[in-house]
Amino acid sequence: MIIGHYAVAFAAKPFAPRTSLGVLIAAAAFLDLLWPVLLLLGVEHVVIAPGNTAFTPLEFTDYPWSHSLAASIAWGALLGGLYFAWARQRAGALAVALLVPSHWVLDWITHRPDLPLVPGGARYGLGLWNSVLYTLGVELLLFGVGVLIYCETTKARDRIGAWGTAVFVALTMTIYGAAVFGPPPPNVAAIAWTDMGQWLFVLIAAWTDAHRGPRKIPQRAS
Repeated sequence: MIIGHYAVAFAAKPFAPRTSLGVLIAAAAFLDLLWPVLLLLGVEHVVIAPGNTAFTPLEFTDYPWSHSLAASIAWGALLGGLYFAWARQRAGALAVALLVPSHWVLDWITHRPDLPLVPGGARYGLGLWNSVLYTLGVELLLFGVGVLIYCETTKARDRIGAWGTAVFVALTMTIYGAAVFGPPPPNVAAIAWTDMGQWLFVLIAAWTDAHRGPRKIPQRAS
């Protein structure tokens, strides 16, 4: 899953209103931010194999330290603890701790059985990626709902807050379309460096979210 991870970050904003959207997106996408680093270091591996699934040409041969369920829970606990130590926000720390392993759950829905529960353990996956149509339907629905929740519970303080969110969504959809319908990557290094470009989305989300605030719900007259 790709933009589905961003969807849960958007949707988590009402539960952690003081936490930057950039932090929430970094948490939801953390496994994919860590993975390219481990690829470049040769710790984890992927093979470009067109036809591996209908949706992606990538065959994830081993990624136990970034994409096992046990590792994702451990990373979530670590990052949630670090965020609490830095920001002293319990809701934000809990959101971070839960968003990190949520990545594994969403990937479990889309991947073929290549996601381990523990490093070296049995692998699982429901294989939604075997259908491009169903994958697009699920991801776009999740993303739309997540953005809607975010926009319904926050409001722009200025033009950056208004237009920045629209630009972020448009940019995300453009990159998503290129990833889905573009040619296979030329090599593993290109995959790793491209994936690390997700840090740009984190920065844009943080910048835009800083120009938005919680939307106050009018109280009913008694």
